[in-house]
Amino acid sequence: MPAEQLTVQDLSESELLARIFPRLNHSPGVLLGPGDDAALIAAPDGRTLISIDTQTQDQDFRLDWNNGYQTSGYDVGWKAAAQNLSDINAMGGSATSLVVSLTMPPVTPVEWVEAFADGLTAAIIALGAPDCSVAGGDLGRGRELAVTVAVVGTLDGLAPVLRSGAKPGDTIAVAGTLGRAAAGWALLESDIQMDSLSSELRGLVESQCRPVPPLAAGPAAARVGATAMLDISDGLLRDAGRLAGASDVVLDFDPVALKVHALPLEPAAARLGVDAMPWVLGGGEDHGLLATFPAGIQLPQGFTAIGSVQAVVEPPGSGVRIAGQAADTVGWDHFAD
Repeated sequence: MPAEQLTVQDLSESELLARIFPRLNHSPGVLLGPGDDAALIAAPDGRTLISIDTQTQDQDFRLDWNNGYQTSGYDVGWKAAAQNLSDINAMGGSATSLVVSLTMPPVTPVEWVEAFADGLTAAIIALGAPDCSVAGGDLGRGRELAVTVAVVGTLDGLAPVLRSGAKPGDTIAVAGTLGRAAAGWALLESDIQMDSLSSELRGLVESQCRPVPPLAAGPAAARVGATAMLDISDGLLRDAGRLAGASDVVLDFDPVALKVHALPLEPAAARLGVDAMPWVLGGGEDHGLLATFPAGIQLPQGFTAIGSVQAVVEPPGSGVRIAGQAADTVGWDHFAD
């Protein structure tokens, strides 16, 4: 049987792992990698950041989209790495290792699994985390594809940037893009066939399938004294509400600054006959950063100001405003959507 027709049920677990291991990124921070019951990871800072995330087929991604796009193993591997690297970035840290669990149906092509491993490594390197290794993981059999990644990171001596430190008078800023991944999702779910999209609109689809979190921005924000920060994974307004609640403040966004992020999405909005602004306000899978900084501080490279932090006035308490007006919370909820 030709190699390209192999499925995972045609190989033993050892044979499949032998195809995966050479494709994974390795760095000196992992003292003992795949092959034993557990990995051994250096922690020179004395503290360890850790996070975990899961992607499940037909919940977080589809293999076959309405517009004809087919999700590759490379896409899923890239996105699994990107969203976990982003969580460490949001604390002001740098990722040092990933542990990956891949559950798959027995008919999954071996080449899909190999592409998944390639996507993991490609994202780690391309996004700017070459010191992060895939330290190990697990393979399992199931009815659908599911990927769970646990990520470990270091603060390199910096204090972690929490969600709870924003203060009245701070500047609100974002790094990365807003709304591109949401626009890409809308195109994937539309009847507009993939092969008819312009290169510009194809780029939006890629932002959904292979997001590019600004990994240099998190440590840079920590170094200059960011007071609060989080990864925008579920939408700007929804995640801003979490930061506002944790800090007991009001985040007031500037509509003019938000419009700047909507302008590049207008061609896609026009093609779909919708408004681009909900993508900016509710789309989160670009995995940008939302941070607050002391007033007057020079923002680190990659951050742009989009509003200000205000004190709570009762009622209505902490929350999110746009030009002083209450903003409806939109965004992704794993159990409601």
